[in-house]
Amino acid sequence: MLRNKKIVLGITGSIAAYKACLIIRGLIKAGAEVQVVITPSGKEFITPITLSALTHKPVISEFFSQRDGTWHSHVDLGLWADAMLIAPCTASSLGKMAHGIADNMLITTYLSMKAPVFIAPAMDLDMYRHPSTQKNLKQLKAYGNHIIEPATGFLASGLEGKGRMEEPDVIVRTLDEFFDRQEAAADHCPLSGRHVLITAGPTYEKIDPVRFIGNYSSGKMGFAIAEQCLRRGADVTLIAGPVHQQCSPRIHRIDVESCEEMYKAATTAFPQCDAAILCAAVADFRPETIADRKIKREKDDLVLRLQPTHDIAAALGAMKQDGQHLVAFALETDHEEANAERKLEKKNADFIVLNSTRNKGTTFGTDDNQISIISRKGKKDYAKKPKMEVARDIVDELARLFES
Repeated sequence: MLRNKKIVLGITGSIAAYKACLIIRGLIKAGAEVQVVITPSGKEFITPITLSALTHKPVISEFFSQRDGTWHSHVDLGLWADAMLIAPCTASSLGKMAHGIADNMLITTYLSMKAPVFIAPAMDLDMYRHPSTQKNLKQLKAYGNHIIEPATGFLASGLEGKGRMEEPDVIVRTLDEFFDRQEAAADHCPLSGRHVLITAGPTYEKIDPVRFIGNYSSGKMGFAIAEQCLRRGADVTLIAGPVHQQCSPRIHRIDVESCEEMYKAATTAFPQCDAAILCAAVADFRPETIADRKIKREKDDLVLRLQPTHDIAAALGAMKQDGQHLVAFALETDHEEANAERKLEKKNADFIVLNSTRNKGTTFGTDDNQISIISRKGKKDYAKKPKMEVARDIVDELARLFES
């Protein structure tokens, strides 16, 4: 969790320095406070004015302010921060950090840092794989630094390898996951070591090879819940419908398309799980027959006969054993609470996460959601908030079930 965390962002002289703007936006959006420290060569790639406009803080580069001679204390920065992130970090800066060559403000801040340090290398492939660079990385790891390995890149020759800086959203997520794990360890999170099954996204029910019955689900809510469970120490299996969302590689992801495929995957996985959170927007009906060729427009109307799909929530509810927990979702357009209460009993769920299409700017395709949690103990209403925060509320409620 990055909310209220103080992050020192170190920027070195790399062409990837422009991506620091995206990192800053991601950190601030997650609730962090950011102080930029930049090397003199870093200012050749991005201006301090741009960075200070994003952080609302003066950028630190020199030991003394050019205006009034004020001394910038690297020691104070080391005590202020909850973490230091150096992104991008060049091969030159890696070498200086590994060998304590304190010739600029960024390196002295690094050497004074009391908080965890995260390093995102950025260089071409040949520099990255050179023995001296690898030796420096190994040394920095031995010092306890967290190396955010660069993403796959390409040389002009087409040779595949590592080199360019990892993507900003992945870097921000790495820090977020780190603090969540710290928090979970401090709280002895009841999800630690548990196996949680999550379904997310829509299902597509084929009409013919090019058409389907589906819905607008983006999968954002289910993926946020999966990430949140992972950060609480759970072993996560995510069954995802056809979406474009990405998740941590530590999540066991199973991609499916139809309700039939999701049903088979869920019923196979659930017996080995401690809990399931069914967030997917599964189609309730599918065509009775699927045309093997594209249906042509040959007349003025087309009649499709539909039949019910599997009720995955009811199936898992019937399978549920003592010690297992089941969370289902209810998206309603009217009579929301009454429909959710019926679903609670019918699906044998521990609680229902209720949301409504009448709450503008929530549900399908949005970054926010507004939910109520309905259980046999009553109803809890929550304010509209980002889906990652909604995920925390839902996972908090699941954690309480394991504590009771």
